[in-house]
Amino acid sequence: MTTTRENGSLYTHIENTIATVEFGHPASNSFPSVLLERLANEFDKLSTNDEVSIIILKSEGDRAFCAGASFDELVAIDNLEKGKAFFSGFANVINAMRRCSKLIVGRVQGKTVGGGVGLAAACDYVLATEQAAIKLSEFTIGIGPFVIAPAVERKISVSGLAELTLDATSWKNAYWAKEKGLYARVFETQNELDKEVEILSEKLASYNPEALAEMKRALWKGTEHWEELLIERAETSGKLVLSDFTKKALQLTMQDMK
Repeated sequence: MTTTRENGSLYTHIENTIATVEFGHPASNSFPSVLLERLANEFDKLSTNDEVSIIILKSEGDRAFCAGASFDELVAIDNLEKGKAFFSGFANVINAMRRCSKLIVGRVQGKTVGGGVGLAAACDYVLATEQAAIKLSEFTIGIGPFVIAPAVERKISVSGLAELTLDATSWKNAYWAKEKGLYARVFETQNELDKEVEILSEKLASYNPEALAEMKRALWKGTEHWEELLIERAETSGKLVLSDFTKKALQLTMQDMK
């Protein structure tokens, strides 16, 4: 069962020091700006919650994990200020995940595109199913995955990022993502995935919280400049989305969607 709310949904459940954060949206779990803001704020809040040791990030339903940012909002951008604000959405979420003091386990049950790939890359450890193919299709509409690129590159290297970005019309399967380092393990079914997410999170939650926090800091060492970098990248994308090339590409995409 997935949400029917226009602005999507976000729920957090805390049990045995494990916080499960679940997001959803009727358009393949895509993110309108308001939902991205809520998610960034939720990570900030959980970061200082002494009753939480581990965070699980998941999405609703049994199909797509995340279709990226809201296409409806994308096509409505008509000035640089709006463009920068729009693309800052995932920048703020990735930075919130990066500076969060708790380790984040990603549960990816299905396909993920664009910003959704960045979301998976910003998790500290990701478990997925065979259905969890990935794609960065931004070049097809005249922009690029500039905001999420640092997070994706950190996981799959420059060569992996180049292959994923430049081959913008092709899906890479879950085993490609595992080989490159985005996913830690891949399972045949969602039942297997959920069982392993539970086992892993319970193990992690039993460890010394101080050691977990130190490991989190170690994993993200050298990324402190992302606070500025990702916002700069958001401005780059905000400029590109206003270009004639992108406006025409978006019009064609909208026609194909009708």
